[in-house]
Amino acid sequence: MPPRKSPLRPTAPRVTLLAMVIAVAALLFVPGFNTMQPEEERAAITVHRGEGFRQIVEALHDAGIIRFRWPLLTAGALIPPLHKIKPGRYLLTGNHSTVSLLWHLHSHPQDEVRIMIPNGFEQRKIAAIIARNLDIDSTAFMAASRDPRLLASLGIEGKSTEGYLFPGTYNFAWGSTPKEVITFLTSRFRAFYSDSLKQEAAKAGFDENRLLTLASIVEAETPIDAEKPLIASVYLNRLKKKMRLQADPTVQYAIPGESRPLYYKDLAIDSPYNTYRNAGLPPGPICNPGEASIRAVLNPAKTDYLYFVANGQGGHTFATTLAGHARNVQIYRAVRKAQQTSASGSEL
Repeated sequence: MPPRKSPLRPTAPRVTLLAMVIAVAALLFVPGFNTMQPEEERAAITVHRGEGFRQIVEALHDAGIIRFRWPLLTAGALIPPLHKIKPGRYLLTGNHSTVSLLWHLHSHPQDEVRIMIPNGFEQRKIAAIIARNLDIDSTAFMAASRDPRLLASLGIEGKSTEGYLFPGTYNFAWGSTPKEVITFLTSRFRAFYSDSLKQEAAKAGFDENRLLTLASIVEAETPIDAEKPLIASVYLNRLKKKMRLQADPTVQYAIPGESRPLYYKDLAIDSPYNTYRNAGLPPGPICNPGEASIRAVLNPAKTDYLYFVANGQGGHTFATTLAGHARNVQIYRAVRKAQQTSASGSEL
């Protein structure tokens, strides 16, 4: 009679199955089995927008954060929400389990980047700032700034967001989309442009586009807040007298590429933004004005000034007549010549 098998001794297949279950459980749930062990170790991984789950797993493996790919792929298949990993820059410490690592990537807040948008920057320059700091391509940002559907959703009647990207210092998620950044910056303008300011604009005869257009010209003319109401008064006086604005910054905006010194031939450029050739305001803003420039248009200084020229000290000199303006131009040229002579002498 053959010996009876002990009920307490599992068969070989059962032992193998049990060992496999334990191994899989360890790889999925035990810290350090499939991830870097020492807690003091740190490794960085960047998840870009549009990357698939397998790409992220591959990046984790390439960075030495995980030993095997399949436990993460298995965990992702068993728990589908873990597939959703937000774009971001992650600094991972050791002693994660496979599941806790995926959960960390899934639930961890996105890192934020603090960005300053200066007063008076054109949207193409803002696009460059955003591209340097966030996971956004400047070309994609510019395309979004001209997207008719996005403009309609933001209540912008112009052809782009120029003028509506409100300057300031803000925190953005590194993985933000162009639409999210543009929507946020526009919302900052909407928050500033209160009902009382809208009423002031209506009394002055400005709709939103005209207000931002003139404010952008004021912004481009001077960085000095105390001078902005004077600059605004000049342009408002010229508009009332149906004089052409003859604003150099509008010509600069009409010229493609980076800013450069203007020549007399540039004043004849054929563009709706050339206020030397065209009467009235240009069709839209030429930059993104800050609060002081917008308020200056709504509350200009009470003057009869029709002209201004740089004074060589960072500000401007104003005049009510063309003859007075001509004298101020001569004074400015003399100051500039003296400055250039002084600079040449110091170089020697």
